[in-house]
Amino acid sequence: MPVAANGLSFHVVDEGSGPPVLLLHGFPDSSALWRHQIPALVDAGHRVIAPDLRGFGASDRPEGVAEYAMPTLVSDVVGILDTLGVERADVVGHDWGAGVGWALATMVPQRVQRYAALSVGRPATYFAEMRQREMSWYILLFLFDGVAEEELPRDDWAVLRSWLRGAVDIERYVADLSRPGALTAALNYYRANITPHAVAGRPGPPLPPVTCPVLGVWSDGDVGCGEAQMLASEQSVTGPWRYHRITDAGHWIPLDAPDELSTLLVEFLR
Repeated sequence: MPVAANGLSFHVVDEGSGPPVLLLHGFPDSSALWRHQIPALVDAGHRVIAPDLRGFGASDRPEGVAEYAMPTLVSDVVGILDTLGVERADVVGHDWGAGVGWALATMVPQRVQRYAALSVGRPATYFAEMRQREMSWYILLFLFDGVAEEELPRDDWAVLRSWLRGAVDIERYVADLSRPGALTAALNYYRANITPHAVAGRPGPPLPPVTCPVLGVWSDGDVGCGEAQMLASEQSVTGPWRYHRITDAGHWIPLDAPDELSTLLVEFLR
């Protein structure tokens, strides 16, 4: 259903009743990422709220890099919760959705009951390890305005297909990113929030700790996010911290290990 927030219209899946759980997808995804977890969480007695973030899916795609800066993304999510009458929620984020979830728990901690971060650890320590900087080569491509827009769709999206290495929803990603303005909107997440200096390992400003209970989840087949960056997140969490390693799954944990993740989330959010 459409939900008005922060001056935009967002497509939001809102199902079930009970304690609210907010599911935040990443690049290049939509709320469809959570199609296995939504019924499992609803059956467990939760109200599940899963928006298409700005620029993705059926939500609005404003123009301009500045429209995708993290404080604006946080304002979107807070606005969605406000419109739906939700004061506080459990939050689950994957990829860029995990980045937004970390920012929510940092900037508006009163709105986050518990937080589960999938694949992506706390951004402040994300590029600390050399191995992670090597795995993040694609980000430097994404930061070049116009160059990425030219290279990614070339030869039926050959670079994207090679990079995503058989992702379950690759055809949906290609179809979504082929819409007018959709690829640039998706790339603007990187351009608005990451600099070449960050990818080179230069530390950002210190951030206050995350005080709510946090579950970090990483999969051993992830070719873009290393395990060290997720484990390092514990250093900036003062609430209870738990880590879970999923084997034989790629980056898209909700699709590659749907049953294991659903069971894990139901347990963590109980």
